[in-house]
Amino acid sequence: MAENDFITVLNGAVKLRQIEDGFKTSIDAVLLAAACPAISGEHILDLGCGVGTAGLCAAARINDTHLTGLDVQRDHIDCATGNAALNNISKRCVFICGDIRSFKETGFDHVICNPPYEEAGAHSRSPLDKNATARGHNESSLEEWIKCAFSCVKSGGSLTLIHKSDQIHKIILALGKSFGATEIIPLWPKEGAHAKRVIVRTIKHRKTVSKLHSGLILHKEDGSYTDAAQAILRGGEALT
Repeated sequence: MAENDFITVLNGAVKLRQIEDGFKTSIDAVLLAAACPAISGEHILDLGCGVGTAGLCAAARINDTHLTGLDVQRDHIDCATGNAALNNISKRCVFICGDIRSFKETGFDHVICNPPYEEAGAHSRSPLDKNATARGHNESSLEEWIKCAFSCVKSGGSLTLIHKSDQIHKIILALGKSFGATEIIPLWPKEGAHAKRVIVRTIKHRKTVSKLHSGLILHKEDGSYTDAAQAILRGGEALT
């Protein structure tokens, strides 16, 4: 791969090399990072980190955060490690090859994740093995992702995830009584369109009632990003 063979996000603030036949970076990861409520000095765990996009975006936005990334695919972990070096933040990052169903590290301040949008058997399998694994063909369930997050994050710490809007009922059921102060942030493709994605942000062992946000409209009628979306995707602002 050539020295300058990378893409950039956050208006060039984060550089990323990708896996040729792997799942490609999308705005979902950038929006997920923007919704993480971490502050300087805290430790973020990115479950299913892929090549590190979401975690590295969070680390770029929030100074002096520490990042641990977990992914089941070794070549993605190697790429994420290289991406940390490419962005000169290797000292704040560690990437681990492992399965969310057996990961045992605890004490993280925040967990972020972009679980596979389709569980095994729910969609046609991609002919590309790496893409298929990222899309859910390692047979892990949404409930297992949330269970892992619960075991890894400290009491009072947050879980932030992005998922399809039609899976919100499964997410709420999986959160159960283990999380509270749950916030749902719809992501509207355009004004008046149904939300296809939602961000869910919740706190371990919190009992506060849930909140439904007005959400973020991503595109104008001409297909360009709205000013609010631009501020997050290119300006690096938080999604609150």
